[in-house]
Amino acid sequence: MSHIFGPVPSRRLGRSLGVDVVPFKTCTYDCVYCQLGRTTCKTARRGEWAQPAEVLAELEGRLSTRPDYITLSGSGEPTLYARLGELIEGIKAMTDIPVAVLTNGSLLWRPEVRAELMGADLVVPSLDAGDEAVFGTVNRPDESISFRQMLDGLIAFGAEYPGRCWLEVFLLAGITDTAEEVGKIARCAERIRPDRVQLNTVTRPPAESSATGVSLERMEELAELFKPPAEVIADFRKVSEQADFTHIRQEVLELLRRRPCTVGDIADGLGMH
Repeated sequence: MSHIFGPVPSRRLGRSLGVDVVPFKTCTYDCVYCQLGRTTCKTARRGEWAQPAEVLAELEGRLSTRPDYITLSGSGEPTLYARLGELIEGIKAMTDIPVAVLTNGSLLWRPEVRAELMGADLVVPSLDAGDEAVFGTVNRPDESISFRQMLDGLIAFGAEYPGRCWLEVFLLAGITDTAEEVGKIARCAERIRPDRVQLNTVTRPPAESSATGVSLERMEELAELFKPPAEVIADFRKVSEQADFTHIRQEVLELLRRRPCTVGDIADGLGMH
């Protein structure tokens, strides 16, 4: 299995070289808006799905691409990886390229998880709700994780972490697009004290068809409820709905149904960049 992907263009991180060490859709949440679909393994139990030495060796071979960030993210929740701290330490010993971790923040109530993230340059946790009811509706967490527990973890992390912390808030039409609900989230954010708050919404096909996006105009209005105002990072270009993108996506899927391919194989076989 390849654990390294990209570099991929990121609106926030520039050219991001991804590190994925958790099996596909193994997550603490089953978010209604997830662009990767429903969670197939919902768990709060951490595991060792990859050897750090193997991941680091693979990563070393890709450093020549000179990304802006090395980003631990991918298709599952990265803090479920039980050797996360060791992996971050190994990356930092190998290169001066900054390390970012994109996490849903669900396990930050565990002191050992917070400690393992201390070596990262940037951590981007999520907060999509301001109370237990909305948390259960939007994030559908593992039964062992409560809203209060999750929020306390984010607050503790914000107080301890020496690097940069950007809090991502994902808003949904009809659920969290009101001043009342966003006000609750904003008050939580004040207690977390991130360096930035970034607002996102549905712009790609979600896990549940009922999860719908908030307009850019409304997002900009709601951003003003944060102190200082949040920044809107949602991609409203709707690239995935354009005819050319849909056609290319179908070609890629048809190719992969016939044989396993690397990204290079796909590019060569279909004559794409």
